[in-house]
Parts: sequence; structure tokens; C-alpha cells
Amino acid sequence: MEDLRYPVGKFSFDGELTAEQKQKCIEEIAATPKKLRAAVQGLSAEQLDTPYRPEGWTVRQVVHHVPDSHMNAFTRFKLALTEDEPTIKPYNEAEWAKLADVPGTPVEVSLSLMDSLHQRWVVLLKSLKPEDLKRKFKHPENGLMTLERSLAMYAWHGRHHVAHITSLRERNGWK
Repeated sequence: MEDLRYPVGKFSFDGELTAEQKQKCIEEIAATPKKLRAAVQGLSAEQLDTPYRPEGWTVRQVVHHVPDSHMNAFTRFKLALTEDEPTIKPYNEAEWAKLADVPGTPVEVSLSLMDSLHQRWVVLLKSLKPEDLKRKFKHPENGLMTLERSLAMYAWHGRHHVAHITSLRERNGWK
């Protein structure tokens, strides 16, 4: 049986990106807002409030989570580019998904936020030189992380959450 938590598989990173892989990651990050918008297009309020898997987040929570996560990523990139191995602040994504702004904000707000955030983030990502991708930040739980690994991880992250929604639509026959 398919693991509904990982519809595109678990994240893996081999240690270094080629120039072509870097470009593909940036293209995937650039495409995430459009893909997320398409994934929820036409869903009813009831469908938005459906968990993508048993004991999982609702579609609405997933839509609000992605910009929360990517805002943190954008900030981490900027910190790593302007400071020497800064220690970043992790956040409790599960608790963030329970805050009042999640059920109380239309998904369109987060979709618009994604459009704007990714427009800026992609400009930054396209400007990075290979040595920039070697810059690091300290994650209190995950240790020292390179921007290269983070680039690959957030390209995967967008695919991962879009697939939560699209695979739910497919399983439920939602057109």
C-alpha cells in the first residue's frame, strides 16, 4: 500500500547538485504556487476541510502550511547569505497548523502569499553562485545545513504537499 504521508517519496539528498539539478530545483520552487493553486482549484469548503490521509492535516491546513514553511526557508536563505553560519529558529509546524488563522483565513490569501513570496525567492535563488550554495546555517535539531541541501529540500517540499492534495483528489474522484 502507498504511504499517503509521502506521495512523492521521502526527501533524499546525495550531497551535491549539478548546475542542471540546481536549475531544476529553482524551476520547481518557481512552479509551486501555480501547482498548489491548481491542486485546490474548484474545491468546496467541505473538501478543503478533508484530511489528505487519516490523522493527517486537512487540505486547508496544507495550503496554509506551505507558505508558512517557505517564508521560514526564504528567511533562512537570507540569514545564511548575510551571516556566518547563523543559528536559525525552528518552529512547531503542527502547532502552527492549529492556530486560528488557518481555519479563519481563505486559502486564496495563502495562495497569493505564495505567489509574492516565490517571486522574490526565485529572484534570490537565480542570483546564487555555486559558492553561495555552500553557505550554511545551524538548525538546532538538524545540525549544520547547506543552502544547497535546503534548495533541494524545498523543491521536494512543494512537490510533496501538492501531491498530498492531488492524490486525495484522485482517490476521492474529485474533478
